[in-house]
Amino acid sequence: MTRGRADVNPKKRLITWILVLVFCCGCFYAYTRSRGSSALEYGSKSLRKFGSSYWRGDEDTTDTSTKHEEDADDGFIPKSFPVCDDRHSEIIPCLDRNLIYQTRLKLDLSVMEHYERHCPLPEKRYNCLIPPPPGYRVSIKWPKSRDQIWKANIPHTHLATEKSDQNWMVVKGDKVVFPGGGTHFHYGADKYLASMANMLNFPKNSMNNEGNVRTVFDAGCGVASFGGYLLAYDILTMSLAPNDVHENQIQFALERGIPAYLGVLGTKRLPYPSRSFELAHCSRCRIDWLQRNGILLLELDRILRPGGYFAYSSPEAYAQDEEDLRIFRAMSAFVERMCWKIAVKRDQTVIWVKPLTNDCYIEREPGTQPPMCRSDDDPDLVWGVPMEACITPYSNLLFLTLSEVHRSKGSALAPWPARLTTPPPRLADLGYSDDMFIKDTELWQRRVEHYWTVFGQTLESDTFRNVMDMKANLGSFAAALSNKEVWVMNVVPEDGPNTLKIVYDRGLLGSVHNWCESYSTYPRTYDLIHAWTVFSDIERRGCSIVDLLLEMDRILRPKGYIIYNDKRSIAEVIKKYLGALHWESVAISDSQLVEQDEDDVVFIIQKKMWLTSESLKNSE
Repeated sequence: MTRGRADVNPKKRLITWILVLVFCCGCFYAYTRSRGSSALEYGSKSLRKFGSSYWRGDEDTTDTSTKHEEDADDGFIPKSFPVCDDRHSEIIPCLDRNLIYQTRLKLDLSVMEHYERHCPLPEKRYNCLIPPPPGYRVSIKWPKSRDQIWKANIPHTHLATEKSDQNWMVVKGDKVVFPGGGTHFHYGADKYLASMANMLNFPKNSMNNEGNVRTVFDAGCGVASFGGYLLAYDILTMSLAPNDVHENQIQFALERGIPAYLGVLGTKRLPYPSRSFELAHCSRCRIDWLQRNGILLLELDRILRPGGYFAYSSPEAYAQDEEDLRIFRAMSAFVERMCWKIAVKRDQTVIWVKPLTNDCYIEREPGTQPPMCRSDDDPDLVWGVPMEACITPYSNLLFLTLSEVHRSKGSALAPWPARLTTPPPRLADLGYSDDMFIKDTELWQRRVEHYWTVFGQTLESDTFRNVMDMKANLGSFAAALSNKEVWVMNVVPEDGPNTLKIVYDRGLLGSVHNWCESYSTYPRTYDLIHAWTVFSDIERRGCSIVDLLLEMDRILRPKGYIIYNDKRSIAEVIKKYLGALHWESVAISDSQLVEQDEDDVVFIIQKKMWLTSESLKNSE
């Protein structure tokens, strides 16, 4: 009887449920309409169900993400991607310590393997959009950003307390202020740099040494005030630090608009070619330089130019206790066998200089340690290559005359700014002629002018600060931007011509990378990403275009831009994902105007500002 009564009036029950559903939808619509904001809104709490499903190997997302890609040409495109949990707002997929714990990788912590790149398998990559932190605001513009940023953009203030005696950073209201201090220069990087230039007898106490110091490497850079203040001397610094106990130091550097890269002197070569930097710097960088037969000093030697300097400010350089004296004596003996000499030692800093030629190496006694590298070793091959405890000789400097060595300051390069447009000697290593270099420079000048024409009236003079060129080739895109207040991370794909040494020889910065993987940077760090034929390369390699789009979204700042220069057919696919990524088309132009294939187009895209519900509540 009870069961019969339940089935008496099923239509009435159905109508009741429909009315309840309509009422709930109406309330939700009224609620969302009442919250006026230019930013797109996402209920992060309601998306917690995705918290365990960001991994494509999980049950809820595997089939969907695969279908999106396989059926893209058939018109099946996602209307939206899930939003990652708020705790992932600063995720760096290939430098994720949680991944290391989950996969139980057996790493040697004593040699910093846990700070090196360990990428998730393709089926375990994040398939969600990285949310900005609560209260996120458009970054302060350069040059003001060197000295202050919005606290909400990097809500980590522990360094202000931990390093309060060293003036790294100070919290003032809704901003974080950077007085210019560092671990060894509490009273400001400007005074420290002037003192260093004076120690080296550089003209006018200027660190650029009349244009002969242009690229600098800073190991264990903190918040990169050393590199930030070198910019005033027309010097670009690759500020390097791991994602270690001083978490977010590189994120602070990039938010300030200062060149920086997440990395570590561990077991693998740094992603820079040989002879890239005129100066290397360590200010109490907490690196054991003598470990493993001096392999880290030898890695510095590899990336330093002939006649390059290593400035070392650390207790070992000045303290008089027994342990510090022992370390300094051991370091001095080791670098002497590397043919380095002390250029100057004063107060708390010692500066060594690397030899200009191979003469000292040739004159060493047989069996001297460290050994010379094998003749078949390529010092410019760096992606995933283990460091070696050996000295890299100057293969093509053997035949320089003494006058040529003196004139070239040991690198055979013109001083800055002539260096930017002067064909460097290492072009010959790649089989490129000076004429090819000049024509490439002129071509990219025209292309960049065309880009800015396509942008139209949307750009202000300070729209961009941090720029990435995903496929830099000879660095001519960056060279064409030299008259703008920007710096460019010139990325050279690891499977293409090894042109990064030309980029550095032009006085620019960059790194090697594989775009089938995530880049070593924090989310929201670049204002402009230039993608020239990158998607064609990814398609050729069989990697995921959708993964690349999500990675570009991760590293692009809200309100930032992408310049796509590639096949029209791929551009049409990307257009279908604009809504899901919360990007919008700004302009599209035929590439025939800039001497490219008929099928190529220039497509300008802007990333919208969007916030989660929690972010909106915190910003109101």
